[in-house]
Amino acid sequence: MLTNAKYSKGLVVSATDGKIGTVDNLYFDDETWAVRYLTVETGGWLGRQVLISPFSVVDTNWRAGRLDVSLTKSKWRAAQISTRTGRFPGSTKRHT
Repeated sequence: MLTNAKYSKGLVVSATDGKIGTVDNLYFDDETWAVRYLTVETGGWLGRQVLISPFSVVDTNWRAGRLDVSLTKSKWRAAQISTRTGRFPGSTKRHT
């Protein structure tokens, strides 16, 4: 299904064992325009952004504003953006 990317911002991301956060941004491959990562804002006063692969998305409920992923909370904790290097996992490109 083709959907405007702006509608994904703010979707609640739910792991298999509870809420992770909300979609903040999408990162696209600059050659194929495929979505490479979703950035999820985890919230709270120590909130941070984590990267999630679009391959982990199992369902999108647009009416409920929810994105279900096949991850546990412990798995997404390992997906944090490296703020020291400014690089995505497995990439030599810097994010801005």
